Amino acid sequence: MRRLLVIVLSVFLLAACDRPQVWHRESYVFGTRVEVAVWGEDEAAAGTAMAAVLREFDRMHRAYHAWEPSELTELNAALARGEAATVSPELAAMLSEAKTLAATGDQLFNPALGKLIALWGFHTDTFEARLPDPAAVKALLASAPSMDDLHIDGQRVWSDNPAVQLDLGGYAKGYALDRAAAILRQQGVTNALINIGGNVMALGKKGDRPWQIGIQHPRAPTPIAALALYDGEAIGTSGDYQRYFELNGRRYSHLLDPRTGEPATGTQAVTVLVTPRAVAGVLSDVASKPIFIAGDQWRAMARRFGLDHVLRVDADGRIEVTHAMGQRMQPLGGSEYTVLDD
Repeated sequence: MRRLLVIVLSVFLLAACDRPQVWHRESYVFGTRVEVAVWGEDEAAAGTAMAAVLREFDRMHRAYHAWEPSELTELNAALARGEAATVSPELAAMLSEAKTLAATGDQLFNPALGKLIALWGFHTDTFEARLPDPAAVKALLASAPSMDDLHIDGQRVWSDNPAVQLDLGGYAKGYALDRAAAILRQQGVTNALINIGGNVMALGKKGDRPWQIGIQHPRAPTPIAALALYDGEAIGTSGDYQRYFELNGRRYSHLLDPRTGEPATGTQAVTVLVTPRAVAGVLSDVASKPIFIAGDQWRAMARRFGLDHVLRVDADGRIEVTHAMGQRMQPLGGSEYTVLDD
């Protein structure tokens, strides 16, 4: 697995030498490694809570997989036939929220582009270094599938555009963070850290200190900075180093620009910090995508989502951070970055 931009600096290492206080479990789901850490004295209670979270992750992985048989693939088959489908209340709610967020991001976050993702070969856990058929990409762009084409009435879902094929890969990890936080709280856990492939949410503290994470440079082995994560905060990253292939010296990432049908090229990575709110996890996952794709217009896109804490590494490796993010970061590894005025 390629390295992730957001990494937990010391939580899981500390668990090895401080077992009575930090308990952790990990698994592989959503195509990435997931980790749950709980701070507390009761190992049995922590284990029960973490096991419940991992079971929920496994359920979601099976229910909403974009290319293996799932409720989502059944819906996609109906949409391709021009038919309406009745979906679970949960999926209907997820799609409604994703549709709203897609509109907020000017459709640069576009879960309706499942066909384009498949054309680029990213609907597999191991993908080849090959380019898609240009004619097929052109035809799909002409049909312009977007979340505006999706209609949701209760549990009934249909589309005006048969080219719409849904892929919730840019949404599901954030939704899973929010679900994990809810489950842990229901289990009586108030201090925990959840890490789903670099999308991280904090509950409470690690003892008398906030949880600490690190922001890793997308092209270097050293972190850019350390960051304290407080109760209810979530952080998410989109980077061109997570799912990509290289061909003839060029990098092609899974972060596709709906306007061109090709991987976005103006950015190496974007990290967003979301302060506590009802859907902090979802927003940490979703918002980083359109901000990444927006390129030099990233600050305007961040404002659309109401985000003040953003770090961007541009295509040339220059690092820029918003003023609010700069105040929260502790520099590491000698990385240089520019703090922008509001």
